[in-house]
Amino acid sequence: MNRNTLPFLPTSKDEIERLGWDAPDVILFSGDAYVDHPSFGAAVIGRSLEAAGFKVAIVPQPNWRDDLRDFRKLGRPRLFFGVSAGAMDSMVNHYTANRRLRHDDAYTPGGRHGMRPDYPTVVYTEILHRLYPDVPVIAGGIEASLRRVAHYDYWQDRLRPPFLLDTKADMIVYGMGEKTVVELARRLDAGEDLRSVRDLPQTVFMADGDAPASARRLHSFEECLADKRKQAANFRVVEEESNSVHGNVLVQEALGKTVVINPMWPPLSTEEVDASFDLPYTRQPHPRYRGKTIPAYEMIRHSICLHRGCFGGCAFCTISAHQGKHISSRSKESILREARQVAAMPDFKGYISDLGGPSANMYGMRGKKPSVCAKCLRPSCLHPKPCPNLDTDHSRLLEIYHAVDAIPGVKKSFIGSGVRYDLAMHPTGSKETDAINARYLRELITDHVSGRLKVAPEHTSASVLEIMRKPDFSLFKKFKRIFDDVNRKAGLRQQLIPYFISSHPGCHEADMAELAAQTRKLDFHLEQVQDFTPTPMTVATEIYYTGYHPYTMEPVFTARTREEKLAQRRFFFWYRPESRREITDALRRLHRPDLIDALYGTSPAAMRPRRPDSAPRRRPDASSGKRKR
Repeated sequence: MNRNTLPFLPTSKDEIERLGWDAPDVILFSGDAYVDHPSFGAAVIGRSLEAAGFKVAIVPQPNWRDDLRDFRKLGRPRLFFGVSAGAMDSMVNHYTANRRLRHDDAYTPGGRHGMRPDYPTVVYTEILHRLYPDVPVIAGGIEASLRRVAHYDYWQDRLRPPFLLDTKADMIVYGMGEKTVVELARRLDAGEDLRSVRDLPQTVFMADGDAPASARRLHSFEECLADKRKQAANFRVVEEESNSVHGNVLVQEALGKTVVINPMWPPLSTEEVDASFDLPYTRQPHPRYRGKTIPAYEMIRHSICLHRGCFGGCAFCTISAHQGKHISSRSKESILREARQVAAMPDFKGYISDLGGPSANMYGMRGKKPSVCAKCLRPSCLHPKPCPNLDTDHSRLLEIYHAVDAIPGVKKSFIGSGVRYDLAMHPTGSKETDAINARYLRELITDHVSGRLKVAPEHTSASVLEIMRKPDFSLFKKFKRIFDDVNRKAGLRQQLIPYFISSHPGCHEADMAELAAQTRKLDFHLEQVQDFTPTPMTVATEIYYTGYHPYTMEPVFTARTREEKLAQRRFFFWYRPESRREITDALRRLHRPDLIDALYGTSPAAMRPRRPDSAPRRRPDASSGKRKR
């Protein structure tokens, strides 16, 4: 078997011929540019298959508008085509929360828009089936993963059937898919027919006959169309199974077909996670992009991911549905190997932009008693309060920080991923652990902030935060006092950058008015904000579509019209002169003249001019450590 002797996976016929291959075993089509880095899904899947002995080629961002030469140029693979929309949902990539077309694409050279269609998984698969009807097409990536069951599509404003019916793919691999894809390739390589592969975890397929009797049956697509409460009820089942260590098979009927969703693999071991991150990535964009900038790569080129998974369970987040809530952490040795690689990069100036993960400070955390976690169906280990079985000791993370900062050439490592301050502030009952976690916060603030620390309280209203599965805003205030005190004692002038969401389910206009007043009292002029965007497979999206909370089946208000959303969003920017008239009129309508005085009173604090969050004061020694979100 001819091995790949090129630094990158081949992307052209010429590269394949130089390798002496008759044909690749697998050809991957991706909506992203090809960056050979562990943060880019196509590279991870391709390198994993390569490490298992398969010949893999990648076709990044194929042109679907012309004579389809990009889909023909590499011919047919020996085993299957793999299709992914990319590292980001294509519709979030293309459109704003107001469904307006974006003008750039961070995963395309030059940030150029229009290099992928809407729903690339559907478009690419249809073309490949038309050109090569006898070659299996396996769909994967975030777009297919989060649409594996009947789901609400915000951009079409309607309920859609399981994505397998839309894509016409032969199978979907959902979640972090390298383990599944490698096993699938091995079985097909051994002569097994794809239609007989029915027991592989993290796969979705069409049932040929009766579904397993032990499967959990979801309400059918047609039942959900007729009764939104059944769609809400489905979501709870799907979320529980996504977060289970040993999940069940799910079955859903739709359009006369039966879709089967196999459970996730148990959480990866440290050795398995290391094996994925230790593959021979060049950490560079393919040479075909020489002279062009890929914005998403620029954001992460000097960053390091420490773990997978997130047990926060935020209502608006898709991480647990895709990666699971259980943390799979890399070994210290693997992290240090990558840190040395980063330090050796020609453009490295001494600053690692992020030592993080889906949530920056969950590295190494797990249940004290694994047997308890194996039975647990809680969607969040932190809400409504941290689980007593959760080991929140931050000492392992501090050890990583210290070891990375000791590497020659590393001046400083920053934390660019979101930090769960509630996780570090939670009283554990152990004086030793509480002292370590307090030290973590001090060291985070003094040693790992590049002028500004990003945290996500998300809202100020207790009722909205309850739906969000986030802690009470009083905890953020306490954290801000810690942040300010540590900065004062260290002689630093750093900024705390809070993120907030408007129009989230449960949020009324009056809640946003209170948010404006509370953040103004804390001397924040907000810039890092967003309007809630419903994305498939989140609690918040199910509430938005159905009007019911999946866990209580109680009705929940959600702002849906453009006017309702804009009315909420404008409170973020109360300090803009052009917004004052509309906001004061709104507060009179809401019978809240007290908030008019709170926002526009004549106290010194109210009149003091301030720069918005987007113009922070930076520490002199961190000028080269600038991060982008």
